[in-house]
Amino acid sequence: MQTQPFLQEYFSKWGESGTVDLKYELEHLIILTASRCLLGREVREKLFDDVSALFHDLDNGMQPISVLFPYLPIPAHKRRDRARARLAEIFATIIKSRKASGQSEEDMLQCFIDSKYKNGRSTSEGEVTGLLIAALFAGQHTSSITSTWTGAYMLRFKQYFAEAVEEQKDVMKRHGDKIDHDILAEMDVLYRCIKEALRLHPPLIMLLRQSHSDFTVTTKEGKVYDIPKGHIVATSPSFANRLPHIYKNPDSYDPDRFGPGREEDKAAGAFSYISFGGGRHGCLGEPFAYLQIKAIWTHLLRNFEFELVSPFPENDWNAMVVGIKGEVMVNYKRRKLVVDN
Repeated sequence: MQTQPFLQEYFSKWGESGTVDLKYELEHLIILTASRCLLGREVREKLFDDVSALFHDLDNGMQPISVLFPYLPIPAHKRRDRARARLAEIFATIIKSRKASGQSEEDMLQCFIDSKYKNGRSTSEGEVTGLLIAALFAGQHTSSITSTWTGAYMLRFKQYFAEAVEEQKDVMKRHGDKIDHDILAEMDVLYRCIKEALRLHPPLIMLLRQSHSDFTVTTKEGKVYDIPKGHIVATSPSFANRLPHIYKNPDSYDPDRFGPGREEDKAAGAFSYISFGGGRHGCLGEPFAYLQIKAIWTHLLRNFEFELVSPFPENDWNAMVVGIKGEVMVNYKRRKLVVDN
């Protein structure tokens, strides 16, 4: 799996022991991996620092007030718009270079370049740029936030960290140091730790859908609501994921709630768990997110011991994507996971 040498290279800059901000490290790591998978080799090798800074300005230009007044002439919006224009220039240059040279890469940028509409029209440079920006936001924000929450909870409730380490030992007994998609899929303990962190801290404040026909909703208490065609229906994952009639002790971190015999995420049907949305417009990046976070924490579990030394983090409600407030400081110490034969 190509991520293994990349992760080894990234974490090689850490010493034998020390203290780091886990939030910063995972944010930086995930934008690196996402940019390579989604934006292409040229950005990763030559333009990453520039593109990363521009995405930072784009990110800071997405504030709650932006929903109501997206073009309000505030400094954050002005920086956002300048960054968007500069990104368009960068990607236009890369697209023209690829087309002129005839080279083809295995990344999402190439997929967008080669895509055609039903009528045969190719995607324009502007359309490719917009798609890339949307893809990176989807592939970077939620993954970095969820990776950090996963680590914070496993370090707060150390029994789950220990269980995840034992799972790694079991996997290594079967497969050695090899890591691929199928091997990551065997890591049920780690999967449940990630999923539970995401249940408690879904990055999106609200999900919106438009009703295409009149329908009624009956609550479990028997109240009936009429939803007219054309109206916007909203739900909050933060609220829905903590409903006490679905989740036992909903405010507690309990990854085992998703395990065999409990499966609380199925208690009320397909939409009991909506951290990735659901239905026709559910998040297409869900498999990629789990793959990415599992790969990162597999490397960390196999190579480091950790201790959370800062207070347990809180939600940062000041952005469109709910992140983590402040630093998440951890002590680390290198150690190679040993498997008993």
